[in-house]
Amino acid sequence: MSKYIVSVIDTTGIQPYIFGSNRLRENIGASYLVAKATNYWVKQVLRQMFGDNVYIPDGNQQEKTIENDTLNAELVYTGGGNAVLLFKDINCAIRFTKILSEKVLREAPGLKIVVAHSEPFEWGNQLSKTVDSVIKKLEQKKREYNPSVPLLGLGVTANCLSTGLVAVDISDRYSVPTSYPVSREIVEKLRAVDPKQGEPANKQLRETIFADLELGDYQVAYDVDDLGRTEGRSSYMAIVHADGNGMGDRFKEYGNQSQSDREYIMRMRDLSEKVNQAGVKALKVVANKVLQLAQGKLSEQFAITERDGKKYIPFRPIVYGGDDVTFVCDGRLGLTLAALYLKAFEAETANIPDGKKLTACAGIAIVKTHYPFARAYQLSEALCRKAKNFVFDEKKRLRRSDFSALDWHIAASGLLGSISDIRKREYQVPEGNLTMRPVYLHSESDWRNWTNFSQVVREFNTHPNWVGRRNKVVALREQLRQGSDKTKQFLQVYGLHKDYLPRFSAAQTDDLHQNGWTDDPRTNERICAYFDAIEAMEFHVPLEEKNHENLPSKN
Repeated sequence: MSKYIVSVIDTTGIQPYIFGSNRLRENIGASYLVAKATNYWVKQVLRQMFGDNVYIPDGNQQEKTIENDTLNAELVYTGGGNAVLLFKDINCAIRFTKILSEKVLREAPGLKIVVAHSEPFEWGNQLSKTVDSVIKKLEQKKREYNPSVPLLGLGVTANCLSTGLVAVDISDRYSVPTSYPVSREIVEKLRAVDPKQGEPANKQLRETIFADLELGDYQVAYDVDDLGRTEGRSSYMAIVHADGNGMGDRFKEYGNQSQSDREYIMRMRDLSEKVNQAGVKALKVVANKVLQLAQGKLSEQFAITERDGKKYIPFRPIVYGGDDVTFVCDGRLGLTLAALYLKAFEAETANIPDGKKLTACAGIAIVKTHYPFARAYQLSEALCRKAKNFVFDEKKRLRRSDFSALDWHIAASGLLGSISDIRKREYQVPEGNLTMRPVYLHSESDWRNWTNFSQVVREFNTHPNWVGRRNKVVALREQLRQGSDKTKQFLQVYGLHKDYLPRFSAAQTDDLHQNGWTDDPRTNERICAYFDAIEAMEFHVPLEEKNHENLPSKN
């Protein structure tokens, strides 16, 4: 029986590589290069090495199998920033690794890939176990990775403003409005968005996310100022990071159900393709909604950027494909677009081959437009982890994969410390916790869900008791800080004791809408239900047409 080699390719330090810069153009270019290295270049090198004696499942070749067609290699699947391949022997695997590594070094300097190979295994029903063992080996290599120390140059050399490495060029040669010294790493990232180079990153985005959508007069943004910054006013951007729940274990479980190695390959390809399609389709839903808003009633209320006769939509995906997604948008759109993405991602569940519900968690960092981008992304990633911890099942000691959740933070100024430190410092008062975040996307049994929260924000923005009475809302926020007794007294003094506060459905007590506070069974502490809604009033653009008349003004 024939023996084969499994090779797994992954990247390390991907977040610093993509989001280590505070310039959106460079983030976009870096994300494009990562996708190229773990997908397109893998296929390119395979074809270059083996010609027709390799099978790549991309629809451009008659289907072949390594066990029946004596191929040199077969691509099992690519997705989520990694790739799994089969080779007929270790020599083919090592040669491929060398050529791919050199290509990455030359065309994506600064990007680090890690490759692990299996021992030769016999074809039969061992592929799933072999892949699992190689992934463990790969993770160990990533932990043991010893980064090289680059030569930082001599005293007469200029430093790149983004990386600190030796500058080899000037940014304005790549259609960047400002001029600053750049290293080889940044040069390649800027090439990916340079119109003179065909702006391949934007071309790929248009062909993937904006395909079949009518852009009209609008362009895809590649600068934070294109997201709606208004001269003379302070503007906000939102960075949204979403990640699927339990996808690693899900792939492993689905693959382990295979009865043969060939069935394992087909299962992995099918699941990887369907998850990738779900992420892309969900982002298409978001992109289409933003286009409708920009071209419809919101066009006058949004600060749509116009530059050189071009208009830019206030939304830009950075990382996409698979269940790991990051996009940036106008700060007022961050919350509602994140919720829309999660709903659209869940809606693709019917086509997933393992028959399980698709869910994800999202973190939304809303910061001033020119706040350091790298730090804002780190905040969104930390918020996404908090949302994942929120759906943790204490009894089973595992994260539940049947709920989506989201968490957010609105930073009116700078950020000092971790999100846990910030909340302890800014949201902890004598009565308890001012914030109810994170929230479930859907939940019939827990009042802390997006539908409830969104409805409460709308009522604060539209109900006669509150609309146009900003001073009263600010006063309510301060009373909530003082606790439940002060809040109830405040509502009675202002004659609001008949309506009280907007109601949360599924709340366990009537006291909640009367004094704003309730007990949290998870932590056995008191939590405030309305402080978050008041804070989010100016950062919550309802996506329904009927609510457009009551939009908060642009900050």
